[in-house]
Amino acid sequence: MLRHTGNMRNPLRSFFKLIAKATEGRFDHHFLSPDIRAANTVSHGKWLDHLVMLGNKPGMRILELGSREVVGNSTARSRFDKAEYIGFDYYPGPNVDVVGDAHSLSRYFDRQFDIVYSSAVFEHLAMPWVVAAEIAKVLNVGGHVFVETHFSFSSHERPWHFFQFSDLGLRSLFSPALGFECVEAGMCNPIVGRFSALADPYLRFQPVPGLYCHSEFLGRKVRDVRDFSWSGVALKDIVADTVYPPPASKLK
Repeated sequence: MLRHTGNMRNPLRSFFKLIAKATEGRFDHHFLSPDIRAANTVSHGKWLDHLVMLGNKPGMRILELGSREVVGNSTARSRFDKAEYIGFDYYPGPNVDVVGDAHSLSRYFDRQFDIVYSSAVFEHLAMPWVVAAEIAKVLNVGGHVFVETHFSFSSHERPWHFFQFSDLGLRSLFSPALGFECVEAGMCNPIVGRFSALADPYLRFQPVPGLYCHSEFLGRKVRDVRDFSWSGVALKDIVADTVYPPPASKLK
């Protein structure tokens, strides 16, 4: 379930910990974005508990995408002890029941699921919009999809690190056009960032606000969409009830 930990052996880590302790977060609020909220029930530290509450029941079928144990033992299988849990991954390994490519997910299963979820996987999908449509195919109407991925994080597992996602990006992937309603979405674990001395001169040491490590989306499938095609979807059906921010009026 856990895909990576990032580079935790940086020799400067101790130095930055000392700086963080000395400042005690006194400047961190300058880096937050007031219009960004964390999801209440499926933020980074809470989402598995919530999914277990929803799905750990007899007769429920749970599918985890990217289930292979990479950096530690997964607890998901034991947490879903009353349900049928299936682990799916691109490679065989511990905690993997079915090996395959998520871009053709529906080819591997002849029964549908009540929950399909992934953690730290979507950034490694070459065509996440295709995977979203495949998830819709294998999910029961009334079932839930949950995705946790990164909005801001170190480049990792290259050359297969393709995307970063905001909460709004996840909403657009699992939109009403694909048959989903958003239950909850958000971003959490803010990051304090600045451009380094190696950046272009005009950017050096400038603060970068609005960085959040994790983005989460919990959606419910409310209807089947037959013969879905991204090429046939209108923009208004993806970002319903929103508009692109208009240009700021010029000062006179």
